[in-house]
Amino acid sequence: MKYLLTTLLLFPIILAAQAWEITEIGTTPEGVSNNAVAAAKVNDTVWLYSFSGIDNSKAAGGIHGKAWRFNTETGITESLPNLPGGLGKIAAKASRIGDIIYIIGGYRVLTNGNEITSPAIHRFDVTANDYLADGAVVPVPVDDQVQAVWRDSLIYLVTGWSNTTNVPNVQFYSPEEDTWQAATSIPNNHDYKSFGASGTIIGDTIFYFGGASATFPSGNPFPIQSQIRKGVINPNDPTDITWSIMTTPYVGYRTAATQVDHQIFWLGGSEITYNFDGLAYSNNQPVSPANRSLGFDPSNQNFSPEFAPSIPMDLQSLGEIEDSIKYIWGGMVENRLVSNKILKLVRNPLAVSVDNTPTLSSIKVFPNPSQGLISVILSEDLSGPITLSIISPNGETVWSETNTETNRQIVLPDNQSGLFFLIAKDQNRPITTPFPLIIN
Repeated sequence: MKYLLTTLLLFPIILAAQAWEITEIGTTPEGVSNNAVAAAKVNDTVWLYSFSGIDNSKAAGGIHGKAWRFNTETGITESLPNLPGGLGKIAAKASRIGDIIYIIGGYRVLTNGNEITSPAIHRFDVTANDYLADGAVVPVPVDDQVQAVWRDSLIYLVTGWSNTTNVPNVQFYSPEEDTWQAATSIPNNHDYKSFGASGTIIGDTIFYFGGASATFPSGNPFPIQSQIRKGVINPNDPTDITWSIMTTPYVGYRTAATQVDHQIFWLGGSEITYNFDGLAYSNNQPVSPANRSLGFDPSNQNFSPEFAPSIPMDLQSLGEIEDSIKYIWGGMVENRLVSNKILKLVRNPLAVSVDNTPTLSSIKVFPNPSQGLISVILSEDLSGPITLSIISPNGETVWSETNTETNRQIVLPDNQSGLFFLIAKDQNRPITTPFPLIIN
């Protein structure tokens, strides 16, 4: 990753227009996080569904198989029967095709701390408001997987965790035939293999971003990933996929992936990997939400990051009926609080997206790569005390300073090298997304 980014010499960071209108439309009797969420329209009413997850205890004993549905018109939550099988789980995902919601994968935690990945695919009929018999079991069980629907006919699972490690498998389910097939695997390396990544399919192309690698570099377990991976499906043979990869300036873990008007958005999530209890793998400290919506336009590969403090982390899937309207149920917010809120997100089609043209609110950083001496120029409209911080990939702050100067010089200790991230804050409010720094 370090060498893929070394051609980056100057990359202004520019604030995006706030383009998501986020409204709390209801609360539920109890909070839930790491749950599988879907939406469906039944008799002209939009219902949201939540299956399995973890409660506010954030303990293994708080992992459950509870299910609910929420009426978006009345704001009333109704309990549904628990997931079939009687075992609670987290890190499952839900996809809807027609009137059936498919809840796939997930894992449960044993009393000794071991994790067991579920091979089940549960099927819920929104018209009958009840479960059907489970579908054919997943050939390679996965949890925290990438899951997306292709042409309203097949559900693809890409990589994910399987009992003891990340796997490169790509497999898809045909609801019509109740069968699984294997597709072209992703390359068997730690840039592609992931858990906690998320993605979507636009046309015949799979895009997935972020997640955690199953590696332990320098004692940093499960480092967060910055790559977007792209898989082009052969429409004449859905088992045939051509894979490629691009490294980005951004990282993300357990975001909710969606699309609006052929653009992809990774909503919420975190910028540090963590266990089911919300504590970082690297240092066992509480992890905070990223407070971000990250847009990506596949046609020109431009990013549009937006400050979005309402969107939680610890998301698996979301509810969507219309292209520009999305729903988030639960998740984890600041201080590891498990949310009982249901949010409606409406995309403003007139919003201005981010490009690479400097504006009054840009921040310039150079040289990059550097030997540890970095110059930062803040535009004059950023008045008042601004905090600049440099963060390591495992979330540790290696340098921080607050003052009102618009021209700054940062000198890092000699023992710091590798990939770092610069963050600027104004009164504790992020005014930039993390910006990559290469220290040689």
